[in-house]
Order: sequence, then C-alpha cells, then structure tokens
Amino acid sequence: MSEKKIKNIFVDGPIKPAFIADSIAKHSEKTAIGGHSIFMGQVRKDEIEGKFISAIDYTAYEDLALEKMHQIREDIFEKYPLNCMHIYHSLGKVKTGEICLFVFTSSAHRKPAIAACSEVVDRLKAELPIWGKEIFEDETHQWKENI
Repeated sequence: MSEKKIKNIFVDGPIKPAFIADSIAKHSEKTAIGGHSIFMGQVRKDEIEGKFISAIDYTAYEDLALEKMHQIREDIFEKYPLNCMHIYHSLGKVKTGEICLFVFTSSAHRKPAIAACSEVVDRLKAELPIWGKEIFEDETHQWKENI
C-alpha cells in the first residue's frame, strides 16, 4: 500500500446539498477533466411489514473502514485513469430523503469516471464495515440488509 494519507470519508449526519454543490463547483478550474460521474445514495421511505422507514442510523468500525477504503481508492486509481475521486459516507441519523453517500469521480473522459464510480460504490457496500439501523415512524428499528 502506498504512503498516501488515509482520508476520512465519514460525515456526521446527512451530506448537505450545499456541500455537494460546492464539491462540484470546485472542479470548474480543473480543465484537464472532461467527465464526471456522481453517485448519491438517498435514504428511501421503504415500507416493511406495513411500517415506513423514517431514518437510518449509520455506524461503522471506523478505523477498519478507513483502512479498507484507502485500499479501495488505491485499487481504483491504479485501474482507471482518474484525475480525482471524492467519497463521503454519513454516520449517525439520516432521515428519509436525505443523502447518506456521495461518490464523485473525474477523468479526462466519461467512461473511466463512470466505471470507477460504479465500482467504488459496489466495493464500498460489499467490503466496508458500515451498518445501518432502519428506524421506523413508530420509533421501532431493525438492522438494514446491505443490498
């Protein structure tokens, strides 16, 4: 693994639209970029056994998750010709309709940005020790299945 600094991907609570807009706006000066791909995960108001979800409370084994995310970043940068990649995941309570995951990849051309973004999301969901507790409108809860 390289000597690059491990980046903290975690955000307390939901990822705010202004933060996302600012992240995108900062790239207008980077003129070698020709394509961006963005994935935003939003908490759905799913109905499960007649009850509706009102929020998800995210927890993680943070140190291990950050180490694993660092390795995923290294793998993705090695595999795709990216200019940059930004990843943010919520911890704590995120209400339905709010953003809990923001992945933003950029490259000279669209195809690597799109493929890298998709792979990051798939690997993050499969490999990182992050859990979500679904909170229902009646305040009961259950652990979320990560699909």
